[in-house]
Amino acid sequence: MKVYLGEFEELVLLTVASLGEDAYGVAIQEAIEMYSGREVSIGALHSTITRLEEKGLLKSWTGGATQERGGRRKRYYDLTREGKIALNNTKTLRDELWSISKVKLSF
Repeated sequence: MKVYLGEFEELVLLTVASLGEDAYGVAIQEAIEMYSGREVSIGALHSTITRLEEKGLLKSWTGGATQERGGRRKRYYDLTREGKIALNNTKTLRDELWSISKVKLSF
């Protein structure tokens, strides 16, 4: 089954991939805001992460409790095999469309 990604879903998956072992909610939010220049609510991010997990594109696990978080644990995320395939398919589609595009991007 081919999975189509929305723009924000793609940003979340790419950010998780770029953060590696440090991919948890606040880090994902901060990275998206830094690289995209757009504000991201933690609620919108968690809704998207939940949807991506339900689609089988992300997996999560709970890390150990830390004193800096008052004993609370962080939930970490990583791409599944299906998530990597979905990102690859999205990139391939975009590359194909750019290669046939007639738009001139010189300013």
